[in-house]
Amino acid sequence: MINAAIKQLITYGTENNLVNKRDKNYIINKVLEILKLNEYIEPADEYSNVSLEDIFDLITDYAVKNNITDGSDKDLGLLKSRIMATLLPMPHEINDNFKKLYRISPKKSTNWFYEFSKASNYVDKYRAVKNVKWNVSTKYGKMDICIDLFDKSSDDKSGYPKCKYCHENEGFMRDANLRMLPITLNKEDWMFWYSPEGYYNEQCIASNPEHKTGDLSSETFTKLFEFLNIFPHYYIGADSCIPFADDYKPVHEAFIGGNYEFAINRADVEKYFQVKRFEDIQIGILNWPLSVIRIRNNDYTKIVKLAEYISGKWKVYRDDSIGLIESAGTEPCNTIVPVARRLGDLYEIDLILRNNIKNSEHPLGVFHTDEKYHHIKKEHLTVTDLMGMLILPASLNDEMKLLADKILEGEDLRADESTAKHAHWVEHFIMEYDDISEDNIMEILQNELGRSYIGMLDSAAVFKRDDNGKKAFDRFIETL
Repeated sequence: MINAAIKQLITYGTENNLVNKRDKNYIINKVLEILKLNEYIEPADEYSNVSLEDIFDLITDYAVKNNITDGSDKDLGLLKSRIMATLLPMPHEINDNFKKLYRISPKKSTNWFYEFSKASNYVDKYRAVKNVKWNVSTKYGKMDICIDLFDKSSDDKSGYPKCKYCHENEGFMRDANLRMLPITLNKEDWMFWYSPEGYYNEQCIASNPEHKTGDLSSETFTKLFEFLNIFPHYYIGADSCIPFADDYKPVHEAFIGGNYEFAINRADVEKYFQVKRFEDIQIGILNWPLSVIRIRNNDYTKIVKLAEYISGKWKVYRDDSIGLIESAGTEPCNTIVPVARRLGDLYEIDLILRNNIKNSEHPLGVFHTDEKYHHIKKEHLTVTDLMGMLILPASLNDEMKLLADKILEGEDLRADESTAKHAHWVEHFIMEYDDISEDNIMEILQNELGRSYIGMLDSAAVFKRDDNGKKAFDRFIETL
């Protein structure tokens, strides 16, 4: 069976334009070395349209039975990565091909690189399919929700490379099948690649060559727009400027982007205003649960200057009436999560105002999500969450199934540790439904998760959507 799996692997590489027939024997011998085999007897059977997932089922089964791997997710991940790396060209060859296609069009080059990243199994297309996804209709439009079934514990990094954004990851152990592309942002040699998470189409990452925390400045905004000049069909955002109150500590300046339309893209400006010296730039407050300022102009250098001006004002802004404090000792608390995109010749950036101050009543943060939603997600909201796609932990998938069963059976939710934390949430909405059945229970739970998602964003807003919050937002706008 292992010989059949090796032949299927070569077939997969050929069908996906990874393997040149001239290199066949070389690759086979490299795979034999990894699997500690002394010979290869080629099967007579011919294969086509092979599944990489099925191939790895055969290979990992052999590897576990023959003590080549301990069978843990981490060890199996290392094995798969090493095997896939035998099929792949060197990084400079990827760069050369990308440049050739880029001369034709940016979109053609990224289409090729994304398909390559999936074929190399760094972007795990099977993982993306297994994630549980749905969308819900809200007053802010359709919002996306994704339960990530991947075990993130196997992603941990320590020592060398220092973190998952470091350029030294390319080709290193678990990332042996990772290929990156060099790009220049603000005269710095950054790297660009696709995220293995695959929450949405062409989810990508760009990171600084140095392992250092980013500082929100004009350089940050310049880098975002220069990225869009390279890839005008992508969005790009950053949330790696200061630590959040729940002990999430970004350690590497990196951006996240992709070819996807989030709910925030479709949000309208509910109130326009002008800023002195920037009267020719369109600027307004977004109709969004969080506090967002949207800026548009066909000259991104003008936007950079205005964004830097707003950022400078925000960093030192304080409003005790809503608990907004600009710093805790020497640590800054106000920051901005910028998300930029292009609309043809028009540049657009959303400045999401954030604050991480915490107190005894709110140990995770005054503007962290309300405690009543922590049974759903306790961690800080990432840039993806802020834009209209909530990423939830894998544990929630089994808990929702268990909740559904217990609700249908009329069982006590508090009697089971897995459902007890959700009991108050369920009791709050369950009486609204007259007809609950096996056919609609999961739809009900998914819709309620969507309602809670809006509640999470509302509670995390610096300026709430009520009258007091809108007046407070206006007070900040007046300082501009």
